[in-house]
Amino acid sequence: MHNQELFKSKILYFTIVISCIPALLFSSRLEINFNANWKFKRGDNPTYKNVVIDDTDWRIVSVPHDWSFEEGISKSGTQGQSGGYHDGGIGWYRKTFEMEANSKEKAIYIEFDGVYMNSEVWFNGHYLGKRPYGYISFRYEISKYVKEGQNTLAVRVDNSKEPSARWYHPCGIYAPVRMIVTNKLHFAPNSVAVRTPKITKDSAVVNIDFKLLNLADKWPDTYTTLAVISPDGKELLTLNKEINSSEPYVNVFFSVKQPELWDLESPKLYTLITRIKNGEVVLDEIHTKFGIREIDWKTETGFYLNGKNIKLKGVSEHYEGGPVGGAWTKPLLRWKINLLKNMGINAIRVTVKPFPPMFYELCNEMGILLIDEIFDGWSKKALYDYGQQAFDEWWERDVEEWVTRDRNHPSIILWGVGNETDGEVAPRLVDLVHKLDPSRMVTSGTANPEDMDVIGINGGSERKTFFETANFKKPFLSTEAPHTWQTRGYYRTQSWFRDGFNPRYYELPNLTEKEIFFDQWAAPLKWNNRKQHFNSSYDNATVRISARKSWELARDLPWYSGQFRWSGFDYYGEAELAHGGWPFRLFMGGIIDVAGFEKDLFYFYQSQWTEKPIAHILPHWTHPHMPKGTLVPVWVYSNADEVELFLNGRSLGKDKPGTVWNEMQCEWLVPYEEGKLEAIAYQGGRQVAKDEMVTAGAPSQLRNSYERLIGEGGFEDYFIITTEGVDSNHNLYPYAENRIYYHFDDSIRLVSLENGDPVDSVNQVKSKYRKMFMGKSRAFLQSTNKPENAMVTMAAILGDKSLFKSNKIAIVAERINLNGEKVANRLNIKYTISGKDPITEGQNYIKPFEVTDKTTVRAVIIENGKVLLSLTETFGKEEGFFIGDEKTVNPWKGRGYALQAEDATFDGAIKQTIGKDYRGEGFLDFNGNEGYVKWFQENDGDAEEYILTFRYAHNFENSKCPMTLKVNDKMIKVIEFEPTGSLNEVWNSITVKVPFQVGSNYIELKSTGSKSPNIDLVTIE
Repeated sequence: MHNQELFKSKILYFTIVISCIPALLFSSRLEINFNANWKFKRGDNPTYKNVVIDDTDWRIVSVPHDWSFEEGISKSGTQGQSGGYHDGGIGWYRKTFEMEANSKEKAIYIEFDGVYMNSEVWFNGHYLGKRPYGYISFRYEISKYVKEGQNTLAVRVDNSKEPSARWYHPCGIYAPVRMIVTNKLHFAPNSVAVRTPKITKDSAVVNIDFKLLNLADKWPDTYTTLAVISPDGKELLTLNKEINSSEPYVNVFFSVKQPELWDLESPKLYTLITRIKNGEVVLDEIHTKFGIREIDWKTETGFYLNGKNIKLKGVSEHYEGGPVGGAWTKPLLRWKINLLKNMGINAIRVTVKPFPPMFYELCNEMGILLIDEIFDGWSKKALYDYGQQAFDEWWERDVEEWVTRDRNHPSIILWGVGNETDGEVAPRLVDLVHKLDPSRMVTSGTANPEDMDVIGINGGSERKTFFETANFKKPFLSTEAPHTWQTRGYYRTQSWFRDGFNPRYYELPNLTEKEIFFDQWAAPLKWNNRKQHFNSSYDNATVRISARKSWELARDLPWYSGQFRWSGFDYYGEAELAHGGWPFRLFMGGIIDVAGFEKDLFYFYQSQWTEKPIAHILPHWTHPHMPKGTLVPVWVYSNADEVELFLNGRSLGKDKPGTVWNEMQCEWLVPYEEGKLEAIAYQGGRQVAKDEMVTAGAPSQLRNSYERLIGEGGFEDYFIITTEGVDSNHNLYPYAENRIYYHFDDSIRLVSLENGDPVDSVNQVKSKYRKMFMGKSRAFLQSTNKPENAMVTMAAILGDKSLFKSNKIAIVAERINLNGEKVANRLNIKYTISGKDPITEGQNYIKPFEVTDKTTVRAVIIENGKVLLSLTETFGKEEGFFIGDEKTVNPWKGRGYALQAEDATFDGAIKQTIGKDYRGEGFLDFNGNEGYVKWFQENDGDAEEYILTFRYAHNFENSKCPMTLKVNDKMIKVIEFEPTGSLNEVWNSITVKVPFQVGSNYIELKSTGSKSPNIDLVTIE
């Protein structure tokens, strides 16, 4: 152990005897919440760093703040498909605050938990430094620049180079900020380390080391004290130890009798109090939470916690997964983690970048195991990512900050240093992590596995051939498996593999001979490419393996330590890799959508990973276009002994959930008829759970409910309002997609309106409405300092958008007091169906009314003569979900995946729309000039050959317009483009085989000193 060797002259051994002395709460260290009252402005100006500027037109914001999420998406968003078409850019933050005259006598730090990215900080006009990595904490000591009275902090955040990640990233100060005030002699930042190297039933050895930092000219007479507070609040003063400038560090061992262990069911936390004292004066004091627990990894049998073999049931999770972009707060994070825990997880892979400290604090408290991962790549993976901009210069400093910041969290069981990357730096990374924390092993997600302590494999661990040949000499886990894709409320009976079925995969048979579901977000012929479809919730849409088969393998193979499925929540970005690009804005691989609504697979995992009895039916039972008698596969996920299914009161028999993958669900083929489908689960012959699905009529009412999240960590309360479109009998109509309009009183701040719809591009923060998706939508709200007026008005124009179910329309409005008090409904509704202004031309709404095709209903909601909301909704045969048939189910079959040239990175050309027969929204017109076009394509499959087909046009009869083809900066060949006879109407194709690597791939065509042809697209197969 490097720490024992380094500090062996200072080691002290002693035993703690637990006593009942009350805790001494005095502390000389002051941590000041710095989240409120920042001024913010988009754009760039070097004067913004100055102490005195005119910032009257700057907006006042609180952090966490994510300007990219706040501004919404557009097809031209500079983050591109990888960032869900959000923007980047440059933004500035300024904060002014008062300081006392004696502040210079203190050590004062400004500490940031996360700023994305390339942050630069000035204090009172003095440049403090730059931090390129957007996912790391950092701090600056500012006492020498402090002045009495007003002080100014300025932060520049530079995201001008995009895309800088392969997923959606926040922009701005997206995590908490604090000021730390202590004395000149204080504990060095992140220096307190706690380890538990030996644990038995009777006692636990605890190792603590720390370092002191002195910013004064002289070193005062000092000593340090240590105290440990047990989980039930008892304190013991344990040590007084002199310390001086020649040896400003301490390393001690002590033992705790009858330790209360940190584990999954009872995550007990101790508190270490370290103090620096000068006589009786406390100069500095730090409270450090830690857990006493033992972890072990064995090649043959996997992971152990406190001597117990634990199968890791995890998710790989992006911090940005969910409804608020990157600007999470502690109450919202608790809500997110609770949702995952309710599904049955015991572990989370902190995927491809560290999260802010409050996340780890919650996992310590809630008993969640973590793989803490720092980097995506060690070199460029996205065009301008950290690997390209700063890795070589900054990785050692960032690793040191990361490990020393996070090493005391008992929830962390493994460090992760990279994801689907490779490089000679790997051994150095691992060695540095070991040096900083010798108590944990190191892994990666398919990155130099031979250099890791624990082998982590991503998608490669999903193939049948992988399991047939696996023979590891080290512990193994699936860092990303399985990759199944599913859209909430959407079903197909035909199985789907992203790249088509491969004999190396496990089979996934179709559920019916022919497809029976034909609903879609838009007519397939209107899609931009064949990927632009939703994905089935039957666990039959996948990259390589079903969730059921993947869990069967993880559960039954002793050497398989566990799995971290991709992903827990849906997340913004990676819209092209998975789903073909705009208008798709997010990745649908989650078990929970971005609004926090559970998908059907959530209940599969509950049935396998939890003990509370459950029963969950799929699919829903409202299929207005389905012929009566169509055989529908009905599944029920349950952990009971058996389940009985009823249709309109008739028993359809019982089934038992099994342990083999394709028997884990109870299933029936049920002839479709409208009515009630009911599942009753039995344990020992007694009913323990039930679920039902009822055929719904057109939506005519809103069912609203709300959840209050109690404020913590310096944050106010939050509210989550859930709205469902229901029929006159309060049954959910799963195709409801009417707009929900909101009006918030001053005591409420809108955080986000979200519905989980992958193709809804309406701004979540600035818009006054959000449509329902598959019958549901949510509003995420933050309380302000006037919670007594927490009033929300909600309204909608309801009905079947397509008018197929009914042509009756209802208008509803409701006033809600989020404090629980009843509110008298004094709202007046006026409307028109002629398109005229309802304020001047409208009639009072009394009861539902009928409309015809292509009718736009307008309405206003009025209270005390004031218009609160203006509503609009269009109804007609072309509105709502597209309903096709067997002929429209897959018009793209046999066609490759196209990347449009006009959506790529290019130079020397313009986007052109004058022409014929081009695909997409245009083509690149080089006008005979030289230039280049560069596409990005993700490959999370094998490194293997792909076929590229370039579609082009030109009429230069004496030129073949040669262009070099490079893939990942490696020369493939020079392509000669024969004339087509036209610049913009006659198109030809050239096909080339190229090697793709795992992960990011860049395809470049560049002219070679001659004219360039016009380029329409490249197709990848």
